[in-house]
Amino acid sequence: MPGRSHSASSATGRGACPDAWWTRGDALRRVVTDLLAAELAQMRPGRPASTALWLPETQFVRDLGVDSLELMGLGTALVETLHLQHGGIDEQLLSRPCSGDWIASARAGLDACAAAGVGTDEAALTFRTSGSSGSPKRCTHALAMLEQEVAVLASLVPGRRRVLSAVPSHHIYGFLFTVLMPRWLAGAAEPVEVIDVRRAGPAALASLMRPGDLVVAHPGWWEAAARVTPAFGADIVGVTSTAPCPDALAAALAAAGLRLLQVYGSSETAGVGWRDRADEPFTLLPYWSRTDDPATLARTLPDGMPRRYPLQDRLDWSDGTHFLPAGRIDDAVQVGGMNVFPAYVADVLARHPQVRETAVRLMRPDEGRRLKAFVVPQPGADADALRADLPAWIAERLTAPERPAAWTFGPRLPRQASGKPADWIIDAE
Repeated sequence: MPGRSHSASSATGRGACPDAWWTRGDALRRVVTDLLAAELAQMRPGRPASTALWLPETQFVRDLGVDSLELMGLGTALVETLHLQHGGIDEQLLSRPCSGDWIASARAGLDACAAAGVGTDEAALTFRTSGSSGSPKRCTHALAMLEQEVAVLASLVPGRRRVLSAVPSHHIYGFLFTVLMPRWLAGAAEPVEVIDVRRAGPAALASLMRPGDLVVAHPGWWEAAARVTPAFGADIVGVTSTAPCPDALAAALAAAGLRLLQVYGSSETAGVGWRDRADEPFTLLPYWSRTDDPATLARTLPDGMPRRYPLQDRLDWSDGTHFLPAGRIDDAVQVGGMNVFPAYVADVLARHPQVRETAVRLMRPDEGRRLKAFVVPQPGADADALRADLPAWIAERLTAPERPAAWTFGPRLPRQASGKPADWIIDAE
């Protein structure tokens, strides 16, 4: 099987890449602009995200209408993500609200840290995901540990000469595969080019791909690609993460000639395991090991010290190094590659003055891949008017993945004979 002959188990990540990640190519620009665009969109719920390109000359106030509070929030997010808390970098950002200036300030801050002796062992990045309450959860990872992971993952996809990215680079998955991975793949050879294909979309993939490409995406993107790409060329490798990849989708992509590397992990743990066949369990990355607690894993850090991490999922083990995920421990579900929490969405819906109670679930596979909601109106409320009002009401309070895509209304929540919550059939439109 492709990739099996490469010694993933022997890689430890102790080798050093020739230069810092922010000095090669446009990596820093991509991380900064992806982060700022995502932060600004989150600050403006219910408003369409800006479609403007974040060019070096983009002025935040003039071109994007950023106000003083938003500007402060953007600066805080950048400082927090790249750990630029020293050297007065936040004051520099507020005084020069321009994309190119912020990228230059971030580079200067990272350079200053490196010059002060903050090396790979001390450097860190903070990524954010949704917490159990639905609010952002901060996950900080030492750069040395991220490099440890990429050293192993790079050995699973040798010979890649370009990276086609359908994911944002400021999330941990995108950072690993579109920022750190190209440096490990390149070595002393020609630089590995990173091409953003998010605006092109899956339909353009066939015309963009070349032998030696690594295509980095999430299951929703791969599902669309499978519908419009009947066959993949020789020597194309895909990678997917952020959400479970349905076995049928992985099999369809394999039948079309794609080797698809599935990476299992989370923002809290980073990568934990991998597989490249839908009918096989995941293999633990070599620095992870089982513990006597089924809710934790142990990781051997780059310095050789062990550390335990809480798991986000229950794992079914076939032996000491192979497993299959068996459901979220924290009851999160995946929509569009993002963690969402149905209980939190239900709590938000219940705040509507005309809603008495509500239940929210992930759709069944035959219904779709979004959330659905069952709503019990307040006595005397007009259900038709409530149905018309709720989509706009939630657009102001929930992100796109959190918003239910189907609504059912009734006098009481569906329950089993035992009294436990029950599923329901989506109303026909």
